[in-house]
Amino acid sequence: WYRKMSLRARHSNMAKPVLYSYFRSSCSYRVRIALNLKGIDYEYRPIHLARDGGQQHSEEYAAINPSKLVPFLLIDDHGLAQSVPIIEYLDETRPTPALLPRDDPYKRAVVRRIAGAIASDIQPIQNLRVLQHVGDEKKMEWGHYWVERGFDGVEAILREEAGTYCVGEEITLADLCLIPQVANARRFKVDLTKFPIISRIDETLAKHEAFRAAHPFRQPDCPEDLRIQ
Repeated sequence: WYRKMSLRARHSNMAKPVLYSYFRSSCSYRVRIALNLKGIDYEYRPIHLARDGGQQHSEEYAAINPSKLVPFLLIDDHGLAQSVPIIEYLDETRPTPALLPRDDPYKRAVVRRIAGAIASDIQPIQNLRVLQHVGDEKKMEWGHYWVERGFDGVEAILREEAGTYCVGEEITLADLCLIPQVANARRFKVDLTKFPIISRIDETLAKHEAFRAAHPFRQPDCPEDLRIQ
C-alpha cells in the first residue's frame, strides 16, 4: 500500500507520463513506438543498464520497479511494467489508433501470436542478463543463433498473414514487437536477406515518424558516436 501510494504521489506532481527507458532496450523501444502512435507526450528518464553495474539495480530505481527492469511507465497515477501489458493498457485507455484488431478475434489472436513469438520466445533469451551470463566470447554467437532461429518461425507466419504490415493493412502490436527485434538482429549480424517479409515490413516502418522517433539511436541517452538524425 505504501509503495503504491508513493508512486501515485510522485506521479500526481508530474505534468506528463514518465517512461524509464534505456536506448538499446528493445522492450523500451516497443513502448516508445506505442506512445508515439498514441500521440502521448512523455518525459524520458534514462536507466543505463550497463553503467555503474547497471543503474536498474540502484535502490532508487528498485523502489520504483522491484523487478529492476525497463521499461517502466508512470501514467494515470499508475506504475506499469512489462512492455506488452503496458502497450495493451495504452490501447485500452487510448483506443485510437487501435493496436489490436477490435472486430476480428482471429486477427487479434494472430497479432498476439507474432508478438508472443518475439516478446516471449526470442527476445528473453538474448537480452542483457542472459548475454552477461553467457559471457563476452559467446554472446554474439548466442544472440545470432536464437534470433535467426526465431525469425524462421516469424517469417513463416508472415507468409500467411502479412499485408503491408505484420497482420494486414493496419499497424498492430505485432509490428511494435517486430521492428525492435530487427534492430537486435542487426546487432547480432543476422543476415536479414533470409527474411524478405520481415525486411520489407522493417523498411516500410522505418519511414513512419512514430517508429523513426522511437529508434534507439535517436534517444536522449544514445551515445554521440551512435546518434542519427
